[in-house]
Amino acid sequence: MQLLTSNDASATSPKPAASAPRSRSRLGWAVLAVALVMSAVHSDFAHALTDAELLDATQERAFDYFWNEANPSNGLIKDRSTSGSPASIAAVGFGLSAICVGIDHGWITRAQGRARVLTTLQTFWNGPQGDQANGFIGYNGLFYHFLDMTTATRTWSSELSSIDTALLIAGIIDARQYFDTVDLDEVEIRNLAGSIIDRVDWNWMRASGVGIRMGWVPGSGFDGFGTWVGYNEAMVMYILALGSSTHPIPSFTWFTWTSGYNWATEYGQTYVVFPPLFGHQYSHCWIDYRNIHDVYMQSKGITYFENSRRATYAAQAYCVANPGGFVGYGENLWGLTASDGPFGYSAHGAPPAQNDDGTITPTAAASSIAFAPEIAIPALQHMYNVYGPQIWSTYGFKDAFNPTQNWVGSDYLGIDQGPIVLMIENYLNQSVWNRFMQDPIVAQGLAQATFTTITAIGPRISDGRSLVLQQNSPNPFSGSSLIRYRLAEAGHVSIALFNARGRRVQSLFEGTKPAGDHSIVLDAESLPSGLYYYRLLANGEVIGKPCVLVR
Repeated sequence: MQLLTSNDASATSPKPAASAPRSRSRLGWAVLAVALVMSAVHSDFAHALTDAELLDATQERAFDYFWNEANPSNGLIKDRSTSGSPASIAAVGFGLSAICVGIDHGWITRAQGRARVLTTLQTFWNGPQGDQANGFIGYNGLFYHFLDMTTATRTWSSELSSIDTALLIAGIIDARQYFDTVDLDEVEIRNLAGSIIDRVDWNWMRASGVGIRMGWVPGSGFDGFGTWVGYNEAMVMYILALGSSTHPIPSFTWFTWTSGYNWATEYGQTYVVFPPLFGHQYSHCWIDYRNIHDVYMQSKGITYFENSRRATYAAQAYCVANPGGFVGYGENLWGLTASDGPFGYSAHGAPPAQNDDGTITPTAAASSIAFAPEIAIPALQHMYNVYGPQIWSTYGFKDAFNPTQNWVGSDYLGIDQGPIVLMIENYLNQSVWNRFMQDPIVAQGLAQATFTTITAIGPRISDGRSLVLQQNSPNPFSGSSLIRYRLAEAGHVSIALFNARGRRVQSLFEGTKPAGDHSIVLDAESLPSGLYYYRLLANGEVIGKPCVLVR
């Protein structure tokens, strides 16, 4: 725990309008002494930085984490900066993309980056795969969440992690796109990347279910692990799994994912809600959602990029309102996401409030820069100028700080540093997006997830949208259930029922319908209990919803 003071009295007020200086009664002059000593040894804060200078410093120092906190003999990157930390495969994924960024900025040479990436891919391709508890890097092409930094094998009894494997694979895909010359090492990078990507058995990770399972461990298998259902950081995982050329998951799994969405209004913003901001950022580190939408977002009249922009503004508005009365929250001090905190690691988020204890995580604002630079950059400037060297060190902004508790985190985390590097780069020049979107696996995955290109974003469509499909009622049901839908114009309609394996088990309607409201009875008397999906096709659009049959 560290003592935390502000260099600006306005930053210590729970509400931005208040200007009374914060009392030092609890900490006295000891706090001031610490602050003065820290300021003296950090001459970087002798003058303010321009926006461009601050972004460059923030991005470069975050990159340094991936270069310095790695084992150069195998390419593994530490989960966090603390001594003895294992490797995180997600940190490696972010790090592979960060290396590409570092080369472009001249922080390392292409030869240095190429050698590190080649070593990393050799580790993940050659590492032993097996179903035993010890001595293996992964199983069925997926990888364990945490690996020993030296042996590159499972540690901490960690799970075979689907989402962390996906973040690793995203970085590998980006590296495959970046190292595109005829240099023999770059040819090998592309070959190794393809082999690692193709070996991942995403379909096995479904365990014959309706979506991708969260994890697997030797001995007990999938027991205790749920299914990934949106909305959260796993969107990129579903897209990569849908686009796999060797082990693709069925297209109906996308409806499993979207069935968990919570479309709501928070602090004046209407969007798919997920309180911690990392859920609105991770997939966007690589996938450019600005001009594409799936059938779900098409029905809402926005894109996932716009959804994240709204989430960012809602997060800021929550801190301006500051319902918890935390010190410092305001227009330029916001950003709640999963991070360390004074009471341990937690998924902080809002709105709605989730584990909010006054902890601010700089990566939340920094990684929102591509969505809303007009509020993200002032937040970074505020944190840098007001809290200065207390929260800024070797790798830039510390992972988190809590003015209410006078606490600053001591560590840096790879999964928080990564989005800073990638999202600043996407804000500056979109280079990560541009590379990643060219990969055929990504293109196929987006197509299977019903994404199409759009040219403009209009207001949210409500009653006037061309196709509306309501949830069946009752649901769950035991024999029959009513499905209601609406057509904006007449046309051919097809309604079918699919089982959890994606097989069509019943045709409910096939024919022409006029514009307006319609309904049809789903008769499931001959079907066994289980999870099913009904899908409506009309006028070139498709919508699906899950339903549960219980005997």
